[in-house]
Amino acid sequence: MEHHSKEKIIPLELYTDGSSKKLGEKRFGGWAFFAIEENKRLTSGVGNMLDATNQQMELEAVRQALLYSTKVRKPEQRVIVYSDSAYIINCCQQHWYENWRINNWFTSTQKPVANVEYWVDIIPFFENFWYTFKKVEGHAGVFWNEKCDELAQIQANDLKTKWRGKLHG
Repeated sequence: MEHHSKEKIIPLELYTDGSSKKLGEKRFGGWAFFAIEENKRLTSGVGNMLDATNQQMELEAVRQALLYSTKVRKPEQRVIVYSDSAYIINCCQQHWYENWRINNWFTSTQKPVANVEYWVDIIPFFENFWYTFKKVEGHAGVFWNEKCDELAQIQANDLKTKWRGKLHG
């Protein structure tokens, strides 16, 4: 009997980060992700949003990275999502979302789950065999995480600068 060895499929790594800056009562959010294979950048994505919290930008970075992965992931390719957001990683690893769904999107303290519009897009990936979510320490010298942080901050600051210009222009 002949054995065929399967070609080793390199995982797709997604590094994500979000940022939110404040000016008075206004919030300026930025997000970024990098898609990496064998420590080489395949692509990056960035964006910004007015009146966005840091958590919303963390979630948007993950959502955009996951959306990208659905377009490029090869059959049987693992995807590893790295985030420095305890909010996202804890939700995944501690299965908060299971009770949220049972409780009709209310927390254990009977408050509506925050950011449901992001979670409904992200949670299916928590339950997908091919996807793994890992915590990465922020500001700890992890190269791709640091790059995401830089881009997310640039996006937030750029929006803040443009808004300030419109206000005083």
